Amino acid sequence: MNILFASSEVAPFIKTGGLADVAGSLPKALAAMGNDVRVILPLYEGISQDWRSQMTYLCNFHVHLAWRTPYCGIFELQRDGVTYYFVDNEYYFKRSQIYGHYDDGERFAFFSRAIIETPGHIGFWPDVIHCNDWQTALVPIYLLEERHVVPELRGAKSVYTIHNIEYQGRYGSQVLKDLLGLAPGYFNEHMLEYHGDVNLMKGAIYAADYVTTVSPTYAQELQYAFYAHGLEGVVADNRNKIRGILNGIDTELYNPANGNGLAAAFNPDDLAGKQACKAALQQACGLNQDPDAPIIACISRLVKHKGFDLVTSSIHDIMSMHNVQMVVLGTGDWNYEEAFRHAAAQYPGRFAAHMMYSASLSTAIYGGADLFLMPSEAEPCGLSQMIAMRYGTVPVVRETGGLKDTVWPYNKFTGQGRGFTFANISAHDMMWVLHEAVDLYHNNPKAWRGLMHAGMTADFSWNKSADEYLEIYGWITGK
Repeated sequence: MNILFASSEVAPFIKTGGLADVAGSLPKALAAMGNDVRVILPLYEGISQDWRSQMTYLCNFHVHLAWRTPYCGIFELQRDGVTYYFVDNEYYFKRSQIYGHYDDGERFAFFSRAIIETPGHIGFWPDVIHCNDWQTALVPIYLLEERHVVPELRGAKSVYTIHNIEYQGRYGSQVLKDLLGLAPGYFNEHMLEYHGDVNLMKGAIYAADYVTTVSPTYAQELQYAFYAHGLEGVVADNRNKIRGILNGIDTELYNPANGNGLAAAFNPDDLAGKQACKAALQQACGLNQDPDAPIIACISRLVKHKGFDLVTSSIHDIMSMHNVQMVVLGTGDWNYEEAFRHAAAQYPGRFAAHMMYSASLSTAIYGGADLFLMPSEAEPCGLSQMIAMRYGTVPVVRETGGLKDTVWPYNKFTGQGRGFTFANISAHDMMWVLHEAVDLYHNNPKAWRGLMHAGMTADFSWNKSADEYLEIYGWITGK
C-alpha cells in the first residue's frame, strides 16, 4: 500500500513533542511491513546541516494558495526504508521557532497545499494520506476536490489523527476565501463553521474518511466536554468513523539493555545496572548518595493540564514520606517552576529542580529513578510513562487517556500490575497511591521487582498499532 504521512514535525529531524515521535516511528513500522511509506514535513531552519547534507533536490513548483502562488521546493531523504520529503519555502519556514508566529494559519495552509500538490509533481500515487493535528487539517478538505483534478490523487483516501484536541486551528471567517482558497459553501455546520469562526480540526473530522486518536480511552473521553474543548458534539456526530489506537514507542531507542546514555546497561533479568544508574543520577542532580532512598521523578512540560497543581500543592507531603528523594525536569508556567526552585532550596540533597529541557538528563532520570509521577488532568496518550516502564521506573499516574490504557494498577492480592493509579483529580488521592508505592518499595522488594519486570517486558512497540492502522487503511481503500 502507498502511504503519504503528513506531519508538521518528525523525529529525528525536528521535534517539540510527542507528535514528532509518532511521525518518526509509525512510518518505519509500516514500511517494515512491506508498504511504500513517504513522509512529508516542512524544511525548517532548525533542521541541522547534518540532515541537509543527506538530502537530494527533487523539483520545485508554485503552490496554489487562494490568490497566492508561493514557491515550493521538494527535497528527498531516504532512511530506515522510508522516503522523506522536505517542503522548502524560506519565507514560511526559515524561522527560529516552528510554531507561535502571527501567520501560522497561512504557513500551514501553504504546507497543506504543498502536501496535496506534491504527488502530482513526483509521480507518487498514494492510497492513503495520513494527516496529523491541526497543522495538516486542511489536507482532507482540499482532497475532497483535488482527488477529481489531480490524477495521482484519484484513489486517495484520508486518515486524520487527533493527537491533542486542545489545539484546533481556529481563525476568523475572513480567512476562508482570502487565505485558504475555499468556496463559501465550506463554511457550514458540517464542515468548517464554528461559532462564527473557521475551525480547521472540525473540518478535518468531517472531511476525513477515517479519524483516529492516540489511545482508546482518549477516543471515549472526547465525547465529554471536559476533554473535547468544545468539539464533543462534532466527535459524537462522527463517532462511527472514530477509533482510538494506542501510540507505541521506539523500543530500540528506549532500551536500557544497550546502555545508551546510561551509567550502566541493565535488562529485566539483570537489574544490577539500575543501581549504578541511580547512583549516577543522585550524583548528577546533587541528591544524597543513598541507594535505599526511592527517587520520584517528573519529566514534563510544567502546565496545569499535566497535573502540576496536584504536585506543587503536595510537595511538603511528598517530602515528609520516609527517606524520599525527588527530581523534576522541565519548563513551563512560572508558578510551577518557582515552586520547584523553592523546594530544591528547602530540601537540599533530597529535591532537585532542573527547569530546562535536556535529552541526556531525561535519559539519566528514566534510567536512575524508582518512581515516575504523571498525574495529568488529561493525557491523550503519553509516551513518558511507557519510556519509564522500559527503564524499570514504576509509574504513578491518573487514570486518563493513554495512561489508563498502559499502566495497569498493582493488585496486592495477585501481585499483577505495572504501576499505581488514581481516578480523581485530587492531591489527596495522588498522595494515597504515592504512599502505597513508597511503602511497597521499602517493605516488599520482591513485589517491587515484579512491577519493574512487568513494565520492562510489556510490548510498547509499534507493531500492534501499525497493524490496526493498516486495517483502517484497508477498510477505506478496499485494498
